[in-house]
Amino acid sequence: MKNQLKTLREDRGWTQGALADRLGVSRQTVNALETGRYDPALPLAFRIARLFGQPIESIFTPPEEQDVREF
Repeated sequence: MKNQLKTLREDRGWTQGALADRLGVSRQTVNALETGRYDPALPLAFRIARLFGQPIESIFTPPEEQDVREF
């Protein structure tokens, strides 16, 4: 899933560690979120959205929906 987390963090002058502290997660989790290696659980996504004062969908962009085939 694509996201705007790195841009939002950098715009505020925060390090990954500072963001991690604000969210109650590890710096490695923030790094994995920013690089798209980890998709946040819904409670974490809500904390991120509240922290930045934006709706979840403005921060996280789901991948294009794949074709669903009926069997």
